[in-house]
Parts: sequence; structure tokens; C-alpha cells
Amino acid sequence: MVRRPKAGDAVLVVQVWLATRLTFALMAVWLAVSGRRPLESVVAQWDVAHFLLIAEQGYADPLDMAFFPGLPLVLRSFSEVGLSPVLMGSALALACSLTAAFALRRLYGVWAAVAWLLAPTAVFTAVPYTEGPFCAAAFWAWERATQRRWGQAALLAALACTLRVSGLFLVGALAILAVTQVWGASRRRDGGLGPRLAWLVLPAAVIAAYVAYLYGLTGSWTAWFAAQEGGWNRGCHWPWDALRNHWDVLWQPTPEHPEWVWVFRAELIAWLVGLAVTVICLFSRRVAEAAWVGVQVLAFSLSFWLMSVVRATLLWFPLWGLLGGLAERGRPTRAVVAAGWIVGVLAWGLQIVWAWLYFTGRWSS
Repeated sequence: MVRRPKAGDAVLVVQVWLATRLTFALMAVWLAVSGRRPLESVVAQWDVAHFLLIAEQGYADPLDMAFFPGLPLVLRSFSEVGLSPVLMGSALALACSLTAAFALRRLYGVWAAVAWLLAPTAVFTAVPYTEGPFCAAAFWAWERATQRRWGQAALLAALACTLRVSGLFLVGALAILAVTQVWGASRRRDGGLGPRLAWLVLPAAVIAAYVAYLYGLTGSWTAWFAAQEGGWNRGCHWPWDALRNHWDVLWQPTPEHPEWVWVFRAELIAWLVGLAVTVICLFSRRVAEAAWVGVQVLAFSLSFWLMSVVRATLLWFPLWGLLGGLAERGRPTRAVVAAGWIVGVLAWGLQIVWAWLYFTGRWSS
């Protein structure tokens, strides 16, 4: 249910957004100055290199087919007008992170937005990754769908589907939301199930178009899956095998990168959190939200090991809604306010650690 925003909520959201994103910017600039290297080289870590290569050369490397074309097309447009794709991509991500936070504020209240802005891996919403734009499109698509604005929801979901495969899961969750709305609308005259599902053909067509495009390039309908398997070992494995493989890594520190073992431990924690959120949503009869998180947890469980789960928590708006709901419970006594400040500062500190791992190339997942 969409909540009516309260006076002053917007100011708090902007303040937290500014504080956290300014921290990322200052850290990146300091690392660039102290290392005597361009700022772009600090920001453009990991997947950014793939996005830039696709923007420049298209899908020349078959492994790059694991990445959807939406963000590379935007980065290419920046280059064509003489702008830095890395810096402008970061600016886009920053703007989208604020947009996504306001969607959470509409959906669950101000504290859900604050919790999301303080997420450990929020640095990925401040660099040219897909998390920021995807969350902005997906969160507002969900908000519009809850308000039964299915045409607007479909357009936003279609935009999300250009960015990452998670758009497919979004379409499925929206379809379940449509069914639950119709079941609960016996006394409402807001249309039936057919028109709602008809709108979802639009985002589904975006996914289908990308699959068809890759078929035209490779002659294979499974080019995306082949790229995932070849580049990131994300083939089909039984969940118990994935958990066993991941468990083994947790106790084998890499001498050159002792921090990696802690990142992989965080992946397991995030996976368990996803399970918990799915169960809570099911017991709360929030079936569509449970499906949105649960299908992603299942998808991560079918890999060789758990990978990029902590990043994916940024997409799980039900998680941040639950955390926001906890923050709003009870009277704001001094003890509660003090505890809130302590949790906020600890979250900010963890966020800084994760940003440092990313900007210095020490993050791995």
C-alpha cells in the first residue's frame, strides 16, 4: 500500500542521499589524487569496463552478451556528444538513486527510503552500474502498479528490462500483483485481469527482442546463458551444490586478497536475508513481493556458488519496506532515537568500507 508522504520526509531523504553520495564522491576523488591517476580509473571498476566496451564496439566479445544493452547505449550517447561516459554515467546513477529513494518513500514511508540509501552496497548506485537506473524504473513501476496505473507501470518496467535480466523477474512479480488485485477487487470497478496482463506484454517484448537480437548475432537462442556460464560460472547447478561450493570458499582466505573471504561471507548472509524476506512476505500474504525476492534467491541458488547477492539486495524493495516498518514501530523515545543513530552510523561505516573495496579494486563477487 502506498503511504501518504508526511511534511519534512522529502528533506530527510535528500539529506541522507547527499551525505552518503558526497561520502562516495570524496572518497573517489581522494583516491584519485593520492594515487595520481584519473578519477575515471577509480570509478570505472569491474563491470563498468564491460559496459564501456559494449558502448564502443557492440557485442564483439561473446561474454559481453551477459550484459543488457540499455546502459551501454546511454554511455555511448554521452561519448558521442563529447562527454565522459564514466562521469556522466555516475551522475545518472546518482540521480536515479534519489529517484528510487522517493519511490520507496511513496511505497513504504520515509524510513524505508533512508534504510535503502544506507545499504552496504549503495556505492553501486553512485557509479556506472545498472543498479541505480534499474531501481529507479522498477520501484516506480511497482508504485504505479499498486496505484493501478498499469500503462505507466508497463512503460517503466519496459525501461527496467533494457538494463538487466532482473526485469524478467519484475514482469513475473507484476503479473502476480495483477492477479492479487483482481482477486481483492470484487467491489471495485477498475478493470479486470486481462487489461493488466496485456500491458505486461510490453516489458516482456523487450526481453524477447534482446534474445532475438543475440540469436541474430550468434545463431543461438541461449547466447545469454552461454555468456553467463563462460564468463561468471553461472551455469545450472543444484542449490545444495551451490551452497556447498560457497561454504568451502568461506574458509579458504586468499593470501593476496584476505578481504575476499569476508565478501563471500556477506554473500551468504544476504542470501539468508532474502530467504527470510520471502518467508515473511508469504506469511503476510504479500505474495507478489515474496515472488519478487524469492525468484531472485532461487536464481542465485542455481549458480556454481552465491555471487552478487549483496548487490542484489538493492533491488529487494520489500526488504527495505520491512526495515522501514521496524523503524516506525513504537514511540520515538530517547533510547529508540539513540539506537537509531547508532544503527545509522554503523550502516554508514559499513557503506564506506564497501565503497573503499570497490574503488580500490579489492571487491570481488
